[in-house]
Amino acid sequence: VQLQASGGGLVQPGGSLRLSCAASERPFSSIGMGWFRQAPGKEREFVAVISWSGGTIYYTDSVKGRFTISRDIAKNTAYLQMNSLKPEDTAVYYCATWAGGRYNRSPSYDYWGQGTQVTVSS
Repeated sequence: VQLQASGGGLVQPGGSLRLSCAASERPFSSIGMGWFRQAPGKEREFVAVISWSGGTIYYTDSVKGRFTISRDIAKNTAYLQMNSLKPEDTAVYYCATWAGGRYNRSPSYDYWGQGTQVTVSS
């Protein structure tokens, strides 16, 4: 299974970006897709997750009301719409398939993409 993340870039504060994560196939073990991010010098942190059914969605508190996660089952793709971006959102964003368990913990995810850089700066 390969995950291809895209859509990162440089944006000014208050701007928007849409990340995409396309899976070559949907792992039998996966129940959804999530996004994590890692800023320089910091640990990787959970951002958002969505079940393949779309019935379960979680966000970390710092992005609630600004980020929206969605998925297209037919394309095995998840999206992260990021609005009202702040400098503290700057990080490498990773997508991963959720295998179940605690949604905000990395070990609950089995396949990971390569990451896409998001830089929020004026």
